[in-house]
Amino acid sequence: MQVSFHASQNDPLKGTDVLASQSAKAALLAAAALAVMALPATASAAPAHPKVQDLLDRTVAAKLAPGMVADVRDGRRSWFGSAGVSDTETGRKRRQNERFRIGSASKAFTATVVLKLAAEGKLKLDDTLDRYLPDLFDGSAYEPGKITIRQLLNQTSGIYAYTDDEKFFANGVGAEWFKHRYDTYTPRQLVQIALAHPPTGKPGQRFKYSNTNFILAAMIVEKATGKTFEQELNRTVIRPLRLTGTSLPGTDPAIHGPHPVHYSTLFSSDPQPTIHDTTKMNQSFAWSAGGLISTTTDLNRFFAALFGGHVLPATQLREMLTTVSTDGAGWIPGTRYGLGVFEQKLSCGTSVWGNAGATYGSWSYSMGTRDGKHRLTIQANGDWAPLSVFTDALTAEFCPAAS
Repeated sequence: MQVSFHASQNDPLKGTDVLASQSAKAALLAAAALAVMALPATASAAPAHPKVQDLLDRTVAAKLAPGMVADVRDGRRSWFGSAGVSDTETGRKRRQNERFRIGSASKAFTATVVLKLAAEGKLKLDDTLDRYLPDLFDGSAYEPGKITIRQLLNQTSGIYAYTDDEKFFANGVGAEWFKHRYDTYTPRQLVQIALAHPPTGKPGQRFKYSNTNFILAAMIVEKATGKTFEQELNRTVIRPLRLTGTSLPGTDPAIHGPHPVHYSTLFSSDPQPTIHDTTKMNQSFAWSAGGLISTTTDLNRFFAALFGGHVLPATQLREMLTTVSTDGAGWIPGTRYGLGVFEQKLSCGTSVWGNAGATYGSWSYSMGTRDGKHRLTIQANGDWAPLSVFTDALTAEFCPAAS
């Protein structure tokens, strides 16, 4: 399906860290993060969070997204704001608790499952991969006896990102996406794509973002427990926190329950690209690295509980929040990466914690204070807005003097 809504291509985020290739990463993350968008002013009412609401209004007015929502939790107070539409054909407005694909914010959930198992004594962060996946690396250039689970979770393993494989990436661009939207990948297939390439560095040497790390982490969960990753995710995170809008759909292409249409440029380089409805797709290609569906309310609840110390014991939470530098990796500027979460320093000097992600037709950011008490989750049902839009939203919410 094609729609007539046109995207601005001024420094677009045309995809995601989930789908980033080596040739596209600068445009997808680094360049987008450096963009400064001058959005036109629009009139709006005076809500409880006027700066955030104004940003939503201006972003939609500038056609950088069909619709946007923001959900704030600050102690016992909460606020929800929206702009634009969930469906450009019907004009249906954005609503609270719509479900959407969260992309790489899924990594925080996967890391939490692993750390929960570490707290239960079922694995150790410094276990090496050969203990759980002894034959997987046979014939490759990798030494699994030197790569630890910790290095998977903090992205320092040196394992190649399968999303950077040229053939894999090409299957998700333009008309090829429609041919492959319902393809099913097994975790082993995704890892084998990565292992056909040489390492990007020595284990522990440096940060290099790779979805392969989180596919492997979930495979280890299954080996350590004898259960599926989805079962462990439900047992350790989703059910205890009552995240009723959160799920790992596996090969199911549908988003069940209320949700916005997910609009994508499909990586078009056209200055005025056609926007496509990409709501239905098989996201087994992202699985534990970027395949979850959630809501703004659930994301705020999850991160508030996680950083507030209500999910992991203090020892494991401390491990999660031990960060490595992302400098020089072509990733989001001003960040440090922990175990499935990251810290971002805003222009005012304030640091916020959480994760973000994008996939076809959805771009979301869920960040907040280190203690989990003050959270902002923001989502656009389009994938071409620059990262600066989301950074500006964080600045508006967490920097008191921001203009």
